[in-house]
Amino acid sequence: MSGLPVELMYLLALLGTIIVFFVLLRRPIYEAMFIGFVVMLGILGKLDQFSAYLIRPSTNTLFYAIVAFLSLAYIFGQTNVVSNIIDFILSIVGRFRGGAGYVSLLSSTFMAALSGTGPGNVAATGVFTIPAMIKTKFPPALAATVEMSASSLGPMIPPSGTILLAFGVLDTIYPGTYTMSGFWMTVWGIGLWFILQRVVTLFLFCRYYKVSPVPSEEIPKTMDTLKKGWKALLVPVIIFLPLFIDFKFGPTWITDRIGKEGASAFSSSVILFTPGVAAIYTLLISMNETKERLSLSHLFQMFRKAMLHIAPVAATVYFAYCISYVFGDAKVGAALGEYIHQMELTRFQLVIFIPIMTMFLGMFLPGSSQIAIFGAAIVGGLVAVGVNPLLAAAILPAITGAMEGMTPPLALAMYAAMGIAQSRMRETSILALVWIAVHLTVSILVLGGLLPIFFL
Repeated sequence: MSGLPVELMYLLALLGTIIVFFVLLRRPIYEAMFIGFVVMLGILGKLDQFSAYLIRPSTNTLFYAIVAFLSLAYIFGQTNVVSNIIDFILSIVGRFRGGAGYVSLLSSTFMAALSGTGPGNVAATGVFTIPAMIKTKFPPALAATVEMSASSLGPMIPPSGTILLAFGVLDTIYPGTYTMSGFWMTVWGIGLWFILQRVVTLFLFCRYYKVSPVPSEEIPKTMDTLKKGWKALLVPVIIFLPLFIDFKFGPTWITDRIGKEGASAFSSSVILFTPGVAAIYTLLISMNETKERLSLSHLFQMFRKAMLHIAPVAATVYFAYCISYVFGDAKVGAALGEYIHQMELTRFQLVIFIPIMTMFLGMFLPGSSQIAIFGAAIVGGLVAVGVNPLLAAAILPAITGAMEGMTPPLALAMYAAMGIAQSRMRETSILALVWIAVHLTVSILVLGGLLPIFFL
């Protein structure tokens, strides 16, 4: 086997560029991402396609959804809607140390499993959970990374679409050997370990940061919060109900009536229009705060100020998508997969190397792309050294899609959470690395057979 493949050098060049401009020159992260994007086009000889790659993310529905939900979060911050929702949450969990964090962990995990997207779920649920955590003395960076880690579980827990992609890899290699139901149970068995890991990590963080329960005299009564803020409590329903309807009836009832393409368009419409409807409803129910709430001048000033908070996050996400498209078209993943196959690692080496590799790739490639490019090679390589095929395929979403949203510089889930929490890049990145490290450790322990999977 010869030296390092040139594709790996591409990734190192991108990482080095971002480090130089962001860490050493202290430029904003979105500038560093843009410069990295241009550098990659130059290295790959694709500068003549600059415009095409720059425009391409504008066709991605999820990008617009993230921006829309960030705008909704800002509107929440300008009204009393979130404060009413937070009061209701505090009335239930305020007496527990870090209670709002556990609410974020459980609710965001559940909702992300329905949507199948970590960044989109951060934008949708983080507008409630992150302010609630900050209100209960969570540092903004910790609140952001708790929501990030919880939402990043979505791609690896059924019924996420990433699960179907991973099963497709297994069924391609072993056609007709394994059932979807058996595969889902195995994925759930793996997911339970990661949920437990996040609960334990959150518990330790709450102790380290001395997150205290809310003083009993500051905890509102549940009935009082319901009486005062019942209109605000309908906002989560407005956001989550359309997503649930799309998940529940999209593959059957909606598809039967308007076809697969129509159902796909319906899903895209739901994720885009939902934050707009929620924003209008929020402004309407907050009219009592000020008579000028819905005036054109007031709305203009509100969104003018919002741009200062939303634009940097949106630009970072946008250029991250640009980079991932460039690498995808350059077949970087396929070349690296072939290189790994040639390394002929032992089982012990492989169960450590594979999660580290996918963590590294998660800095640049979406989880679904990793599974599509590397899935067969990863499963085949793990099976060759004695790993159960069902386990090898079921771990794919955990080491690709779940990691992708947390690992900078792609880290779309982290950026979305930062935009809501208004946390600093340095502090948030450091805490994100802790969540990544413990997630990586559990991945290795599961693959190595040290953590039993009860449904396997």
